[in-house]
Amino acid sequence: MKQTDDHINVAIDGPAGAGKSTVAKLVAERLGYIYIDTGAMYRVVAYKALASGISPDDTAEAVRTAESIRIELRPGMQRQQVWADGKDVTDVIRSASVTSNVSAFAANPGVREILARKQQEMARKKGVVMDGRDIGTHVLPDAEVKVYLTATVEKRAERRFNELPDGTMSMEELREDIARRDDMDRNREHSPLVQAEDAIRIDSTYMTIEEVTESILDICSNVMNQGVEQNE
Repeated sequence: MKQTDDHINVAIDGPAGAGKSTVAKLVAERLGYIYIDTGAMYRVVAYKALASGISPDDTAEAVRTAESIRIELRPGMQRQQVWADGKDVTDVIRSASVTSNVSAFAANPGVREILARKQQEMARKKGVVMDGRDIGTHVLPDAEVKVYLTATVEKRAERRFNELPDGTMSMEELREDIARRDDMDRNREHSPLVQAEDAIRIDSTYMTIEEVTESILDICSNVMNQGVEQNE
C-alpha cells in the first residue's frame, strides 16, 4: 500500500489465539513499521519469575522481576527474536508452563504498569504496530488505528494446537486453557481485556491471515489519507 510521510501507531487487541501477533507482524512489515509483541514481554516476565521459583501469587517479587529485566525485541529471519538480559528466550517463553501462567502474571497491576511504560517509550516516535490485551484502552489510548481481533474459542484452540510441538497439549486442554485465560483477562481488576470504544472489530474465525492483514491495512490507509487531506 502507499505510505505517507506521517507515521501512525496501530493497536491490535484481542483474546489469546486470535492471530494478533501474526497479523501485527505482517501489517508492520507491509507498512515498514516496528512490530512490538507485548504478549512476548509478559511471557518473559512469567518465564524469568518461574525460573526463579516465583509464583504469580507473589506479586511483589513478580513486580521486581519485571522491573529488573532488560527485554529486547529483535527482527529475525523467520520471526521476531525475544531476548531477556542478553539471552535468546524466543522458544522457551512459548513452553506449556509459561503459557499456563502468563495470564496470572499479567493480571498483576504492578507488572502491567512497568511493561506499559516500556511499551509507551517504544511507541513514542510513532510508526509501531503493537498487539496485546489492553493496547488501545490503556497502553496506547491515542493510537490512530485500533483493531479488536477475535475468533471463536474452537478456532483459537485449533490454531494454537497447530503451532505447538506434537504432544505438548491436547486440543481439549487447549480449549480449556484458552477459555480460562479469556476469563482471567476479561475479569482482572487492572486493565481488563475489553474492546476500545473506537476500535474496529474483526472476527477472524473464517478469514485467512492475508484477508485480516489486508483489512487492517485498508483501515490504516484510510486513516493516513484522512490525515493528509486535513493537512492540505
